[in-house]
Amino acid sequence: MLATVDRPSTLVDLPTVRRRRARAASAPSPAARAAAPASPATTADVLRIIADPRTPTYVTVFANGRRRYSYWRPIDPATGAGGCYAALPTAECDELQASGRITLGEPVVDPNRTTYRVRTATRVSQVPARPAVAPERRRVA
Repeated sequence: MLATVDRPSTLVDLPTVRRRRARAASAPSPAARAAAPASPATTADVLRIIADPRTPTYVTVFANGRRRYSYWRPIDPATGAGGCYAALPTAECDELQASGRITLGEPVVDPNRTTYRVRTATRVSQVPARPAVAPERRRVA
């Protein structure tokens, strides 16, 4: 409590430090999150974010082996939110990479981490064995 200069009897309350709730009570454990199966809707959302050219997506592999997928969230003009990096669920991104639906680009190596650009895998279209040749036209006089 502080006293003001011109009013010695008036005291002002200073803000106190807020106490955080215990993490164990608010969030599931990492083992519980890893055991939870990925829903098709969430996987589709992750793939939609990676496929969007306005949201560059990266994976950072740290020296201890931890992987972190993140993307740039553009500013939403309606809400004013965004303009920051946001994380993607690592387990679902790893599943997409294992199934071949996303690929990693060239690495950018740092002493503590390696960063890759994440893109959707390009689908190879079926090319016919022989290209179709137009029949030759002859003029009859």
